[in-house]
Amino acid sequence: MSNANTNANANAPTPASSGRVAENRIIKAVANFLEWYGVPRLIITCFLLALLILAVIYRMDLGSLLGDSLKRVGMNGLLVLAMVPTITCGAGLNFGLPVGIICGLVGGVFSMSMNLTGFTGFFVAILLALPLSVIAGWLYAKLLEKVAGQEMMVGTYVGFSVVAGMAIFWLTAPIKNPSMIFAIGGQGLRYTLTLYDYYAGVLNNFLAFNIVIGNFAMTIPTGLLLFFGFFCVLMYLFFRSRTGLAMLAVGSNPEYAASSGINIRKMRYTGVIMSTVLGAIGIIVYAQSYGFLQLYNAPLYMAFPAIAAILIGGATLRKATISQVIIGSILFFTLLTTALPVVQTVLDGSEVGGGISEIARMIIQNGAILYALTRVGRR
Repeated sequence: MSNANTNANANAPTPASSGRVAENRIIKAVANFLEWYGVPRLIITCFLLALLILAVIYRMDLGSLLGDSLKRVGMNGLLVLAMVPTITCGAGLNFGLPVGIICGLVGGVFSMSMNLTGFTGFFVAILLALPLSVIAGWLYAKLLEKVAGQEMMVGTYVGFSVVAGMAIFWLTAPIKNPSMIFAIGGQGLRYTLTLYDYYAGVLNNFLAFNIVIGNFAMTIPTGLLLFFGFFCVLMYLFFRSRTGLAMLAVGSNPEYAASSGINIRKMRYTGVIMSTVLGAIGIIVYAQSYGFLQLYNAPLYMAFPAIAAILIGGATLRKATISQVIIGSILFFTLLTTALPVVQTVLDGSEVGGGISEIARMIIQNGAILYALTRVGRR
């Protein structure tokens, strides 16, 4: 009996060993969380929370900040989502997104020239942009096929070239609507076209409602978020289809995909065309929310915020998911929306505040892209 009791007491966990086990579990849980969430996302999240806490301390209109953040997420969401097909098919980040954006702007311009308003003008702009974006996407994919392995670098120059070349079209477009062309000379589209008499805010105002709790008031752009969510669901379902799974195989392991009989060329063409189409629709959504169509050099750098957002969401050069699109859009665009007013308020509205917030935006945006490019081939 005494030997049995002695063995039992020896095997019983001591308080010190129990504490070490619990500590090891906590360390392992934290390590797993950091591996899943990522250090860059954690830093951005902490910085964003600090900005929101400062907004509360300085008694800023938190509801307005959050409402504007939701609006910014919805209006940029499709442009971020456009990165998923090219990453998944193995073409990398789509620095040539301005190709699709230009197609969307052409559709928006001709919809305005027909004096269409409301949802009619909005959907006609999309319908006009779709065939253009499919053709442009096919040509863009054909070009990327010639420069396999250098898609991101070539895509950057393609986007810049298309934007510069389209400046000639904007100046010579056969449009006579007085509200769209330059007053002097009577030819050439203006740099910025207002949509307030056409289809500005049609998605933002659709089913929109207010949340009011005491002094807290926030507007929810329901239609805008539903439209973004609808395309996220479509993309999710697509990657559960046979074609989507084949595209995933091409992006993750081209050699294995080729040995399995998958047409790699077709999958890459499909991914680039899908990205271009989403870019065209995305800029129309962006414009109706912003209230203006911006032509000439405005689309030049529009790919960079979308790329930064999806990278902050946790995507790599070989893998991107819908959840990463949503997380990245929320983190990045909420940060951009809140940084400027909060910093300006903390610095008593001085011009230094605007400069600091702009510097922070550039560091985060380009730092996220640089971080991803240094992790080529890693998870």
